[in-house]
Formats: sequence, structure tokens, C-alpha cells
Amino acid sequence: MTASNDATARVWDAEGGRTVVTLTGHAGPVFRANFSPSGAQIVTASYDNTARLWETASGRAIIVLTGHTAPVNFANFNRDGTRIVTASEDKTARVWDAASGQETFTLNGHKDRVWSVAFSPNGKQILSGSNDKTMKLWDATTGRETHTLKGHTSGVMWVAFSPDGKRIVSGSWDNTLKLWDVPREAAGVR
Repeated sequence: MTASNDATARVWDAEGGRTVVTLTGHAGPVFRANFSPSGAQIVTASYDNTARLWETASGRAIIVLTGHTAPVNFANFNRDGTRIVTASEDKTARVWDAASGQETFTLNGHKDRVWSVAFSPNGKQILSGSNDKTMKLWDATTGRETHTLKGHTSGVMWVAFSPDGKRIVSGSWDNTLKLWDVPREAAGVR
């Protein structure tokens, strides 16, 4: 799958190299596109301040996630596909119900655009990376910030949890990747 500046995302046949379905409907460049865990749906993040949920087989838009006030840089599902988290240049991340498209809560606390977000493997935590040079851990049930991680000298562009949820990897504009242990105090929500 690819996301494009032409305001589309495309699903490709990996063997034949042809487009299987084109997702059209965004009014600006599409920055990210990710499959749901089942593969039946796709979520896209766009410069048009929205994220959209699509049916993979038909390419039909199912839900438009509105609420961000600036471009949406990233969108992804939790492990069971019931929730979506988005990251935006409006300095927030938001959590959405994937079935209804209703916003569950807003994660406020970064001082600059949020580039990347990830659910922990068990879905109990959310990790966000921001242009403010920090990462934040959030309780995925309440939206409460639990930790701020500092160490990069430039914006944090990409974040992810290890499969066991005990480690974090971050990528930054400072040309480094860093491996972090999830703070011990957060162990209860791993």
C-alpha cells in the first residue's frame, strides 16, 4: 500500500505490480495508510485535517474522522482493530472508536506537532512522538499522560513498541534511532 501527494492511497498487487484499488476522497496529500489487523479496512492520514477509514476490498470510504485542526500526520489501529489513534500538526493525538468514528479522547501535552503514534501490543498504552523532541506515554483507557521521555536533540518522527511491549524504538530528525525501556512505573499497564 502507498500513500501519495496526489490525495490518494493505493493498494497494490505485490506480485504483478498493478493497482488493486485506489482510495480517493481526501482533499490533500495522504501522509500515511495502514491496514487494520484483519486487513479488511485501511486508515489514512491526510493534509486535509482528517483521517479516513476505508473498506479494503471496494475502496469505499466508511468513516471520516474529523476533529483535528491541522494536518493529520499518522493514523493506525490497535491490535484488535477496534480503536484508531491519530497524530496531528495541531499538537494533539486523538483516539477514535473504529466502528462508529466517534472520538474517545484527545491527548494534549505536546508543545509542537505530533508526528507518530502507536498502541502498545496489549492496547493499554499509547506512545506519541513530537517535533518538541519528546515522546509521551499515555494510558489508553483514560487518555492520561503517564511519562515524558526525553533524549533526542530534534523532533521525534517515528515511534513503535517492541512486540512484547517492554521496549520502545524512536527515530528522530537528529539522525538517530534510540531504543528505550518502557519506564518501570508503566509496567502495570504493559
